[in-house]
Amino acid sequence: MKKNLLIIFLIYISVNAYTQTNSNIIKVVKSKTVNQILPGACQLQEYLPLLKDKRVAVFANQTSLIGNTHLVDTLKKLGINITKIFGPEHGFRGNADAGETVKTYTDKETGISVISLYGSKLKPAPADLADVDILLFDIQDVGVRFYTFISSLQYFIESAIQNNLPLLILDRPNPNGFYVDGPALDSSYASFVGMQPVPIVYGMTIGEYAKMLLGEKWIPWKYESKQDENISLSELLGFQKESGNFKLTVIKCKNYTHNSRYILPVKPSPNLAEMNSVYWYPSTCFFEGTVMSEGRGTDHPFQIFGHPLLPDTLFSFTPQSNAGATDPKLKDRLCYGWNLTDENNDGSIQLKWLLQAYRLFPDKEHFFLQPKKFNAKPQDYFFNKLAGSSELMQQIINGKTEEEIKKSWQPKLNAFKMIRKKYLLYPDFTQQH
Repeated sequence: MKKNLLIIFLIYISVNAYTQTNSNIIKVVKSKTVNQILPGACQLQEYLPLLKDKRVAVFANQTSLIGNTHLVDTLKKLGINITKIFGPEHGFRGNADAGETVKTYTDKETGISVISLYGSKLKPAPADLADVDILLFDIQDVGVRFYTFISSLQYFIESAIQNNLPLLILDRPNPNGFYVDGPALDSSYASFVGMQPVPIVYGMTIGEYAKMLLGEKWIPWKYESKQDENISLSELLGFQKESGNFKLTVIKCKNYTHNSRYILPVKPSPNLAEMNSVYWYPSTCFFEGTVMSEGRGTDHPFQIFGHPLLPDTLFSFTPQSNAGATDPKLKDRLCYGWNLTDENNDGSIQLKWLLQAYRLFPDKEHFFLQPKKFNAKPQDYFFNKLAGSSELMQQIINGKTEEEIKKSWQPKLNAFKMIRKKYLLYPDFTQQH
């Protein structure tokens, strides 16, 4: 016991030293003061008792840090029995390309089996959880609907419910959590890049989003007990019965609000290596659903985008194979387009470059990536999966202005904002978005 207390104390000292000296420290600037934000993983005293003497399965990646030490390494040093690691898109160590298949393997650093929950397998199988008493989720999200970690979160919650296991979420701040914007998803367009009727930027942390999934009954759940299926959210979050052991516990961040400008200490995925890419991602990821390069294979993905057929008077760049994109779109071809590396996002989704690109593109019939299916439906277009419906594509084709398009989003945005407020764990932003 004394040994464990000593280790906790040393980790506490390490975390605080890190937050004072590291140049990439997670900070929030507010009223000319600097308040250090500590993710839920740093609140060891709050969740270690929940893991003691338990067999733990961890869903994590390279962002799952306590200071500059990985969560898994920290827990192992504290004597926590981790029997399984699950990894999302880009893998447990975060170095796989977008969409790349990652197979089950043994992690060299820890000796623990790592099971990928991306691709053909999206949730743990019952056999994967045979030696597990509690599930733990700790991944840095960027607060954008088509960033697939919230889809992985949903499947992980479903697995916890179906296997009657408690779930512990170590919350992390949302770098895009200071506004809400974009078209809401039509449920008939649900896919792994968008599973629920939320806008593209939903302004919630992972913990808040998990509460919403349960509270809005967007995750189907039913216990083998006489418990009323209309159980309240507060009852669900504390539910403990011999026939249903699912319980959601969220360990909150410290010093975070939805006015915070959270600076990521480590890149959440290979092509979001800069904060400016994280801020522009909700606006420029639409280009992934077109023939345009979205900047993969450059030093500034999602800040640089274009195509060889656009006017050569625009900014020029050439996508090349690199560690984060071994085979990028338009590889080794000179492209013309835009460079947003010196532009700041004002806290909204901006469509002006998408609209300009469509107007300037000479072959409009092939601007949007075509589905490979014969007699494809609107739901088969990747652009529509990103947007959440076919409406935005049609508005672009019809020549609608950005103002007209954004005005059409407002009814569903307003409805979502009312839902969102019910599940917030932190003070909301004061600005009206």
